[in-house]
Amino acid sequence: MKVYFLGTGTSQGIPVIGSNHPVCKSTDFKDKRLRVSVWISWENHSFVIDCGPDFRQQMLSSNCQKVDGILFTHEHADHTAGIDDIRPFNFKQGEIPIYAHQRVIHNLRKRFDYVFETVNKYPGAPSVATIEVVNNEPFSLGNKTVIPIDVMHGNLQVFGYRIDDFAYLTDVKTIEKSEIEKLKNLKVLVINALREEPHDTHFNLKEALDFITLVQPKKAYLTHISHIMGYHEEVQKNLPEHVYLAYDNLEITI
Repeated sequence: MKVYFLGTGTSQGIPVIGSNHPVCKSTDFKDKRLRVSVWISWENHSFVIDCGPDFRQQMLSSNCQKVDGILFTHEHADHTAGIDDIRPFNFKQGEIPIYAHQRVIHNLRKRFDYVFETVNKYPGAPSVATIEVVNNEPFSLGNKTVIPIDVMHGNLQVFGYRIDDFAYLTDVKTIEKSEIEKLKNLKVLVINALREEPHDTHFNLKEALDFITLVQPKKAYLTHISHIMGYHEEVQKNLPEHVYLAYDNLEITI
């Protein structure tokens, strides 16, 4: 299975509009981060986790040729606002399944009502099939099984996902022991680390590293990174040997 990091930034991306922060002015491509998302593929299967406002740009830069489905972690705009740009895939493939918590599906129906219209729907509008994700109920994705991981983003429930020996968790602040049990024996864990300073709804760097120590994956990649974290190369120098700061367009094989 291949995992392609489409975006590794926080809700504003890097550079931040109007910012003179040194990281926003960096010429290192690893310091330029689109909104957080990954593309996972194996054999002839191709899925995306989250579909933020940079989705079109991400699909072009990654040369993704098809999307068999989209898994949503939660409803915030930096994870969902690109749904209109699935249309080129609709034209080639037809209806695309979206997998999400019932609350997230309801939110998308309100915000993108034209996508879900059934009467007099505009012929060029996106076309999706909704599949509800329920905690403790694994589901099939192609020929693999996905295990939902229930985490909290402040007071908001968010889903992470485990597929085989890979797990993807973003926007985590707290997680129950019962959910941590689902993360045993991972080869790769992707986990959010916003910045060094504490934050009300996201892991900071120390919390992410402590969580990695607890879960003990063979490798871990940090994502959902703010410009305040610092320069990519400087942060990477201070990380444990098996922990990596992810960057846009990084591809790993599991």
